[in-house]
Amino acid sequence: MLSDVTTPHDLDDRLREALAALAVPERPRDPAEPVTDGAALTGAQLLDLFDAQATSRQLDLAGRWLRSFGEGFYTIGSAGHEGNAVVAAALRPTDPALLHYRSGAFWCVRAAQAAGEWTGSPGADDHRRDGGSGADAGRQTAARPGTDPGSDRTPPPDGVSGDDSAPADGTGSAGAIRPATDPSTATGPSNATGPSTATGPSTAGEPAAGGGAAPAGPAGPDVGIAARRAVRRPLVGAYAEAARDVLRGMVASAHEPIAGGRHKVFGRADLAIVPTTSTIASHLPRAVGMGLAVERLRRLETVRRTGDGVRIGGGGASDTPWPPDAIVVCSFGDASVNHASATAAFNTAGWYDHTGLRIPVLFVCEDNGLGISVRSPRKWVETTLRSKPGIRYFAADGGDPVRAYEVAAEAATWVRRHRRPAVLHLSTVRLMGHAGADVETAYRGADEIAADLARDPLAGTARLLVAAGVATSEELLARYDEIGWQVRRIAEEVLDEPKLTSPAEVVTPLAPRRPVRVARAVADAAARAGGPGAGVRAEAFGGKPPELAGPLTLAQSINAALADGMLDHPQMAVFGEDVGVKGGVYGVTKGLRDRFGAARVFDTLLDETSILGLALGAGLAGMLPVPEIQYLAYLHNAEDQLRGEAATMRFFSQGAFRNPMVVRVAGLAYQEGFGGHFHNDNSVAVLRDVPGLVIAVPARPDDAAPMLRTCLASAAVDGSVCVFLEPIALYHTRDLYADGDGEWLAGYAEPGAWSSGHVPIGRARVYGVGSAEDLTVITFGSGVRMSLRVAAALADEGIGSRVVDLRWLAPLPVADIIREAAATGRVLVVDETRRSGGVGEGVIAALVDAGYVGAVRRVAGVDSFVPLGPAARQVLVSEEAITQGARTLLAR
Repeated sequence: MLSDVTTPHDLDDRLREALAALAVPERPRDPAEPVTDGAALTGAQLLDLFDAQATSRQLDLAGRWLRSFGEGFYTIGSAGHEGNAVVAAALRPTDPALLHYRSGAFWCVRAAQAAGEWTGSPGADDHRRDGGSGADAGRQTAARPGTDPGSDRTPPPDGVSGDDSAPADGTGSAGAIRPATDPSTATGPSNATGPSTATGPSTAGEPAAGGGAAPAGPAGPDVGIAARRAVRRPLVGAYAEAARDVLRGMVASAHEPIAGGRHKVFGRADLAIVPTTSTIASHLPRAVGMGLAVERLRRLETVRRTGDGVRIGGGGASDTPWPPDAIVVCSFGDASVNHASATAAFNTAGWYDHTGLRIPVLFVCEDNGLGISVRSPRKWVETTLRSKPGIRYFAADGGDPVRAYEVAAEAATWVRRHRRPAVLHLSTVRLMGHAGADVETAYRGADEIAADLARDPLAGTARLLVAAGVATSEELLARYDEIGWQVRRIAEEVLDEPKLTSPAEVVTPLAPRRPVRVARAVADAAARAGGPGAGVRAEAFGGKPPELAGPLTLAQSINAALADGMLDHPQMAVFGEDVGVKGGVYGVTKGLRDRFGAARVFDTLLDETSILGLALGAGLAGMLPVPEIQYLAYLHNAEDQLRGEAATMRFFSQGAFRNPMVVRVAGLAYQEGFGGHFHNDNSVAVLRDVPGLVIAVPARPDDAAPMLRTCLASAAVDGSVCVFLEPIALYHTRDLYADGDGEWLAGYAEPGAWSSGHVPIGRARVYGVGSAEDLTVITFGSGVRMSLRVAAALADEGIGSRVVDLRWLAPLPVADIIREAAATGRVLVVDETRRSGGVGEGVIAALVDAGYVGAVRRVAGVDSFVPLGPAARQVLVSEEAITQGARTLLAR
């Protein structure tokens, strides 16, 4: 048994001393009554909050204990932030929450609410009548990830009973960090049945363990507090399960129900808690997007027509996982208010509020005054939050649970009623430092640390309970010890659970690919568009479907495919800078707003972080977002929204959550007459480095439409995050070999041909020029057109080439690369991105890994930003360079 291993902590000792020093209450108080005169919380509710706070504290201590012998891998705790329990109590369990890493008490309360074990809040019965609140209102019934579909509980590991009773030997009386024989824990359980003072037998009018408070009968002054208390035994049911989830995360157990041992996060689908690993508020833009999506989906729920267009496909709005009147809650630390992501989120919420659009988001800033070792200047956070236009400001002291609950409830009610954003500024303290390795004395004085210890919220809750006559200090200490013992026991159990032991186990949930289902989805869309939806489709295109419009440019083909996508996916929305009224700076979204209305095609503010944040939240809420980033260079302002937020969602939730999206990006180089670094960016390395991201680069019009259909289907079916990188220089290109030949135009396939023309993710396109036996050119984007022109010139000399258009930069079409390389034994890689970090590196690595032994050469862009004007030709790949590279290979 590891119960003999101990790591005493000063915070635990101080809390015990504080509890022991509490005076005996003057008179007992009925727990069903307000804890103080006029309070919104009853004594029973406050005692429930104490249990949640104590569970969170004991989990922090257990994390340090586990780390002391190398079995715990996460020690950032919630000590000092336990006041966030009242925020959870003020919300509904169906309100989606994105929580920062000091949210242990919130987590415990939400678990109890969802399980129906929370005592409830005033007015809960009224909420239940209107379907809006209460522990059972709107609960999700989906199984937790990694569990049996018929159960919402993770089965205990082999050899573990899974119950929460004390051991028969009665020796486990210690708190989370004390050995079982420590004499200071004499207030703990005295026998095998558990603590005799904290959880005595039920009396008349009391519920059984796990139930809510029942009406109390008359009680004279001789009736003891324990006998009158109508509360469950600490750390059973939902609290124990919540503690187990956290501990599994700490030890990286493969049984951990949300991330499965990949990280320690607060997240569970059945608790409406969205996992986030953010430490710097990168989840705030997503929260704004979720709020916007909740409102838009509520409107879509009641209308069949959107704007002037009609939809063919079904579903959409009904797929939203939260009730229509839900609000989004998002918590973060005070230091994060200075981060660009937080600034973007506040600005976007206020911007939309100013325009009249509603975003029901409650931001919760938990202010302990520190960002690791850097202090927030006095009054800076309050001044910053108060100054945010369009965001209502509320403030409370997290150490005063009664008042904090009232303010949190007021804030939540205001957001829910007005559907507008607000911020709750919750004052907290940070106890035990930033994490286990943090030595606070290196940057904080003893007086400052002592002042925070004096504001311990757990001690504050205990003082209020005792002063109100709801509990004695002995009873609270016994509860604290019992919770500690239970946490310690669960910690020992999860130590024996398996860890992830292979690369396959680690990456399984990252980006699942089901190509057969995606192909079927494309075929089904075709059947709808060509069958029952043919009339609707013709109406949407003004009586002239794109297949009857003649050969189209790349931009026109994308526009038509977007329209078909909007028709088939009623939950799809296209948005970004200038995409609405203007129709895009290159006309790619022209006419879509007129056809489908401003609710589905709309302009955003000029901020890429916010654009992607809106998409992240919309995808999570059940929509199919298609955001546009106006230029590739602008994506770099917001790339972490793709890397750290979008691509990690399935990975850290084992598929319980997903944020499907297709991000359209105008990019790459060779744009004539409007150049320079920002409008001719040829860097895609940051995208190719993101695990699981799909990167599509259509070069020709007849590839663009089917590839876009594939991306939309993959997002809808598999929750994929796709980047649809559109070569600017090819948007309006019409000719290939000579002016006026129209060889770069292509017809738009009618729905009956969509299935046969389907382009699976990761499949290349091969052009045979001449005999196609002498040289293989592997390229993409603008390189396809240049390479085909070079191949035609070589064919006039009797040299046959096969030009391979990769089409997909991630995942690379490796099988096609190897096959076409082996066919000639000479490979020329034409890479319009940069030599270092460019796509060509990945192609050559694939050849080497496959054992390719033929000749290979690379033509790539120079490691430079793209300059303005004719100077750009000095750093970009040219047809002359391609020709020279080909001749060098052929001379071998």
